[in-house]
Amino acid sequence: MTYKTGIDMKNLLQKYSPVFAVLLSIFVLAGCSSSGIERSVSGNGLNLDTVKAGKYDTGKMWTFDYPPLEYFQKEYNFQPNEEWLNNVRMSALRFANYCSASFVSADGLVMTNHHCGRESVEQVTKPGEDLYNNGFYAATLEDERPVKGLYVDQLVLIKDVTNEIHSAMSLGTTPEEKVANEKKAIKGLEDKQGKETGLKIQVVTLFNGGKYSLYGYKRYNDVRLVFSPEASLGFFGGDYDNFTYPRYDLDCNFFRVYDNGKPLKTEHYYHWSQSGAVPGEPVFVVGNPGHTDRLKTVAQLKYARDVQYPRNLEMMTAFVDTYSAIIAKHPEKTADLQNSLFGYSNSEKAYTGMLAGLRDPVLMQKKIDFENKFKEAVKANPKLNDLYGDLWDKVSDVQKQLKEVSNKYFAFSMMPRTSSKYFVIAGDLISLAKQLQLPDSARDEAYKEAKLDSTINKLIPDKFYPELQTAVLKIQIDRFNKYIGADNELIIKVTGGKQGQEAADYMVSNSILSNLDKIKDLIKKGPDAILSSTDPFIYFLINAQPHKDELQAKMDEITSLNDTYSEELGKALFEVYGTSIPPDATFTLRISDGVVKGYSYNGTVAPPYTTFYGLYDRYYSFDKKYPFDLPKQWQNPPADFNLETPMNFVATADIIGGNSGSPVINEKAEIVGLAFDGNIESLPGNFIFTTETNRTVAVHSAGMMEAIKDLYKATRLSDELRTGSAVTGK
Repeated sequence: MTYKTGIDMKNLLQKYSPVFAVLLSIFVLAGCSSSGIERSVSGNGLNLDTVKAGKYDTGKMWTFDYPPLEYFQKEYNFQPNEEWLNNVRMSALRFANYCSASFVSADGLVMTNHHCGRESVEQVTKPGEDLYNNGFYAATLEDERPVKGLYVDQLVLIKDVTNEIHSAMSLGTTPEEKVANEKKAIKGLEDKQGKETGLKIQVVTLFNGGKYSLYGYKRYNDVRLVFSPEASLGFFGGDYDNFTYPRYDLDCNFFRVYDNGKPLKTEHYYHWSQSGAVPGEPVFVVGNPGHTDRLKTVAQLKYARDVQYPRNLEMMTAFVDTYSAIIAKHPEKTADLQNSLFGYSNSEKAYTGMLAGLRDPVLMQKKIDFENKFKEAVKANPKLNDLYGDLWDKVSDVQKQLKEVSNKYFAFSMMPRTSSKYFVIAGDLISLAKQLQLPDSARDEAYKEAKLDSTINKLIPDKFYPELQTAVLKIQIDRFNKYIGADNELIIKVTGGKQGQEAADYMVSNSILSNLDKIKDLIKKGPDAILSSTDPFIYFLINAQPHKDELQAKMDEITSLNDTYSEELGKALFEVYGTSIPPDATFTLRISDGVVKGYSYNGTVAPPYTTFYGLYDRYYSFDKKYPFDLPKQWQNPPADFNLETPMNFVATADIIGGNSGSPVINEKAEIVGLAFDGNIESLPGNFIFTTETNRTVAVHSAGMMEAIKDLYKATRLSDELRTGSAVTGK
């Protein structure tokens, strides 16, 4: 049995709730416009005028600046005191710059997701080992492996700096000056507080600028790997099960923070729950959600729906198809390309779900209703109306300007993740040439004579696959033609007037950038020779720069307007709603509440939790083949391994990307789970939060303990989780 990596649209539709699937299928399979779907839904008897905004459409990602104590009391008969909140905040961590984590023992033990620690596992792998696929367990403290460059941040300081920022901005007379003053004030505060406290300081924008908070983080740089399950358990089901539920993932990793060479003594940490998450139980997710757009205007959301997300989805789909084809043709390259493919596929699924949500007339109508009520509240207050009443029209006009410019800017942008490596090498050569025009003392470190040879030798990546990069180039040329124009003189010049794959082949055949010796010969001729080269990639970047600079200037102007108006609306929002709604996510610490609860989907019901029995059902049902295979020790589990133990569960808590690795705790601040994903119905959560089917997917604490203790026999780790302190032994 073989599986194609990527997205099968029919399968994707089946994973959505029936109504959502119908809406998505109308769009994607029939290619209708948003107005068409509104007519279709209305034609089926739904009156959109009756659709109203929900109380928590803006979500439940509460800040520790403004915890919703009255709401917690009313909703759960639970009102945490200051001691509880401080302990919960100080026990939570930000894992590097991309995930969440937490302290789970008094000796610096840290819990996060397997997929958050994947790179760290590979980094500490020694020659002859395969820790990613075979797993890792440090039987003693001495066996715990340091991860160079890895750090975790603990939020120890919160300070309101709204007045300082607003005062600085008020001195500006134009949008550009206001934005510049904002940046200057933020940098000044960060520098000052950083010197005074020794902490890592970040000024955070809340409510689109209605409020500003200064956060101070204590950074721990000595982090060591303790435990990681096999990849087939940490990512069981692969891309097929990504963004879905029921799930069967042991998506956990454990690290330890050290201080002066010894395990860190941590006053604040989460104790481990004896029972774990129970259906109907209130739970709290404490982590760092990355980014949401729930406070954007309807005009801004329509721009995302009609311009931004469709082009991003089209690009991600092209990358998924290209990487899948290369892997199918060259299976020996799977190990090198699989992670990149997963990243593109993950983005493709995300954009598909977010775009479907934006195209859902019911969800959009809820946003329209919220905005109308917000407008009414502003216009009913003469003072607020005078300050903010015309902002929605101004924001709408900015989106029209953005639409005219952003597609060309998007095409000219050379982001490493979405550009052919030929362009990346060309860009590096141009940078090198400009550095060589400077005296040695004025050059950046990598370009000084002592390191120049090393820098040049790294111009072509170790794993440079010409066939793949030519295929990626074809995607990029298609993007040029669509958004800049196939009749553009520069594009015709570098492609020889050819189209598609022929154009890509033409550029590559006329380039020296896949041959390091030829690159070195060009460098020997001097910087002027590089900058005047007729190599199609260098030539394109040099001659496209004036166009890009012009577009950049326009984008900066438009963005300044957009940011300024959004900030003014943020002030209005705070005037009207205060802290009764949470601000958009900013990859800073939040606490999100919910209950453990299943949901209706695909004509049936998803259970509140799954068990190890389900893991084995999928293993056998898919003929034991990847990505539903199991490592040897899981194929015949020991007799004391209890298959009835809950493995994963879902809750109505509000999460988004960045929450990966977030602890899920109960009212006692005990670990009951570990958040690792959202279901596919949660993807519209980027702009609106609903609780009908939107779910956080988490690893159950009982499942983690059962696997660690009775399958892996990692008793040192299981005892530490149980007791809250490190012990010796295996």
